[in-house]
Amino acid sequence: MFDTRHSGRRRRPLSGRDQNEAHRTATPLELLYDLTFVVAFGTAANHLAHYLAEGHLATAIAGFSIAVLAVVWAWMNYSWFASAYDTDDWLFRIATLLQMVGVIVWTLGLEELFESLDQGGPIDVRVMVIGYVVMRLPMVVLWSLVARHDPERAPAAYRYIRTISLAQAGWLTLVLLQLPLWAFVVAGAPLLALELLGPVMAERHRPTPWNARHIAERHGLLLLITLGESIFGTVSVLDALVHNEHGWTFEAGLFAVAGIGLTVSLWWMYFVVPWGDVLAQHRDRSTLWGLGHLVLFGSIAATGAGLHVAAYFLEDMTKLGPTATVLTVTVPVAIFILALYTIGSIFLCQKDPLHLVLLGGTAGVIILTIAGAALGLSVPWSLLVLAFAPAVTVIAYETVGHGYLRQALTLKAASDT
Repeated sequence: MFDTRHSGRRRRPLSGRDQNEAHRTATPLELLYDLTFVVAFGTAANHLAHYLAEGHLATAIAGFSIAVLAVVWAWMNYSWFASAYDTDDWLFRIATLLQMVGVIVWTLGLEELFESLDQGGPIDVRVMVIGYVVMRLPMVVLWSLVARHDPERAPAAYRYIRTISLAQAGWLTLVLLQLPLWAFVVAGAPLLALELLGPVMAERHRPTPWNARHIAERHGLLLLITLGESIFGTVSVLDALVHNEHGWTFEAGLFAVAGIGLTVSLWWMYFVVPWGDVLAQHRDRSTLWGLGHLVLFGSIAATGAGLHVAAYFLEDMTKLGPTATVLTVTVPVAIFILALYTIGSIFLCQKDPLHLVLLGGTAGVIILTIAGAALGLSVPWSLLVLAFAPAVTVIAYETVGHGYLRQALTLKAASDT
């Protein structure tokens, strides 16, 4: 039947959607919103790769961490709100478009951030903070409408309004002070705590009606966007190999297999778990879900940056040796796997010996990758070995692990009835 919700764009009250709404999927507006994050992640990964290749490790890590934390947190706040209150009317669309503008402005400030960190002077986040505030202030307007239209959750809406507004005022104040990095971190810590704890305080008594399977899909879609950085990094490597004097070689083919294989293995490893079902059974742990995905998104984007560094290495445009180059990919992959296992253990409430065996096997592959590079194994061969690290989990779950997973979900569902 025709969905009357889309029969016009007249204002509709933000009174909350059914949290158990069947067949809830991402809307075209949400997908359009996500496109701005393709540019954001790509730009952040490019800067990370550049400063890693120059050997400026502190600049690379600090700048990338600040960038990912800010942009992913803004994305999460919008996505969880949309899951609970998306009306798709003209006001909601304008609020979304304003946030897209904020993402673009934020992205334009990344260069100044990394340059100021590298020079060691006051941290320059003026443009980034303006973009971030533009992303966040429309949420204040939307939450004020929730307070009016959804009386039962008005207290939660007012907590969101207060924490978001106070945090944005604080960030703008820090920009005016022009602080060095250490002082910015110290002064920004309470503001960051306010940002992160705001949803916890707001959702404590009367949670908003977000849809668990919709949220799982939205996070999966953003993960796909970040995986695109690994694809792009692989293409950069191939471009460096193919367009030199040797053209297509065995090494180029090996790198293609390694890069694509690693990307597919990471994708498969994440989606082997039916996260929508898991989150639906553990709505009370949604905060852990969000914080865990901050690490997942960052590590995946950093993996793509590491593959960019490999391209620099092959073009002889980096100060890093082969072992350090391999580490730029290996470390974020290891962080991703560890974070994913941690989230799975927390949500599935399992203490399964199989997980310890798989983690041990994965650690063995990672150690083998690093040892091989240190002993003279070429970068393409080392990355091919690394591709088997997430494959350990994939193979195990596709053979015997599904039974363990279904059993855990069944036991949890039975305990809830």
